[in-house]
Amino acid sequence: MQAKLGTPNVEEHWLLLVHQLPGGPAYARVKIWRRLKECGAISLRNAAYVLPDSEESRASLNAILREIEKLGGEGMVMRGEAVAGLRGDQLRAQFNGAREADYRAISDELRELSQAWKKRKTPKNDPVQALARIMQRLTALKRIDFFGASGRGTAETLLARLEHSHITRTEPVPEPPRLTDLRNKTWVTRRDIHVDRIASAWLITRFIDPRAKLKFVPGKNYNPLPGEYRYDMQDGEFTHEGDNCSFEVLLQRSGIDDRALKIIAELVHDIDLSDGKFGHPQTAGIAHVIAGICRTQGSDTARLERGRELFDDIYEQFHRHKES
Repeated sequence: MQAKLGTPNVEEHWLLLVHQLPGGPAYARVKIWRRLKECGAISLRNAAYVLPDSEESRASLNAILREIEKLGGEGMVMRGEAVAGLRGDQLRAQFNGAREADYRAISDELRELSQAWKKRKTPKNDPVQALARIMQRLTALKRIDFFGASGRGTAETLLARLEHSHITRTEPVPEPPRLTDLRNKTWVTRRDIHVDRIASAWLITRFIDPRAKLKFVPGKNYNPLPGEYRYDMQDGEFTHEGDNCSFEVLLQRSGIDDRALKIIAELVHDIDLSDGKFGHPQTAGIAHVIAGICRTQGSDTARLERGRELFDDIYEQFHRHKES
């Protein structure tokens, strides 16, 4: 059964599932609770769950409602501008609070795995399999992170560190290419680029290989073709090494001596690794701009174009300061 709640608003609507299950069996309540958690719904009271209105949310709640009815229960899905007297910002805060807790749990597991690896302790489980399970959970969590909880960045950064560590390396660390071999190449990295890959692509095309071709691939395991170099990805020729992000590695290997680029490398490091190693005052502002680019630009090409403009401006600022 479906009913509408409140007056339609083209800007923001919510879906509310209200249901009742029979007293037993106990597994029925657990089953429905798990299904609601999987789709990202939050509980407002014992049997009322809410989701932001979307086609996917409607399909999820209607499917759960059918399961409730099969289990001998009843309920309805309602749509409206307000739910239980809460404003939109209050509901968004509750969703973000739930996701923050989920991200925090994943981040804690990643830190524990990282510490065990650094101390060369024997983990309870195979570290590669453990990391793969965490990656699956993080991917599922991002699908229900409807309003961009801030904990996502920390979890992704911790995951990236472990992905670039020797935990996941499937082949020996490649020998660094000769500097004369860095021109007229195809440079390959993972899709859905963020700060390190955006900045690295800018560094490559402006300073290292102006005639470079850029290639974005879906997976982390990619076998390069002749004339291709991988950066910021598993087993890449230019990727995280020790405490250095990929941008730092590219700058060091290229042999470019430029104070402005060194400062940019420090900014990228602090944004990418979130360790506050260099602590430049500009870091937080640039991180917000990068986050906005990644949030508003869906394609890697669009992110790269916006990122190029940003890093061109940053470089010119530091370069002029150096000369003055």
